[in-house]
Amino acid sequence: MESAFQNLKNKEVINSANGHRLGFVSEVIVDAADARLVGLRLPFCSQTFVIPWACIEHIGKDLIVVTLKTEPH
Repeated sequence: MESAFQNLKNKEVINSANGHRLGFVSEVIVDAADARLVGLRLPFCSQTFVIPWACIEHIGKDLIVVTLKTEPH
């Protein structure tokens, strides 16, 4: 499972709602207490942005497609 998490890092994330490129995954967030995936962290300007796991539509070889109504500003 660790290698699968590692494969998610550095994939580009695209918002299917508007086609915007949101950036590249820097970290996979896991809730260790519940043993569940919480989301993906992406750097955004000088901060980070977390995409909830429920917003992920598709994980492909080179990119991840998500649906977000609100994006970071």
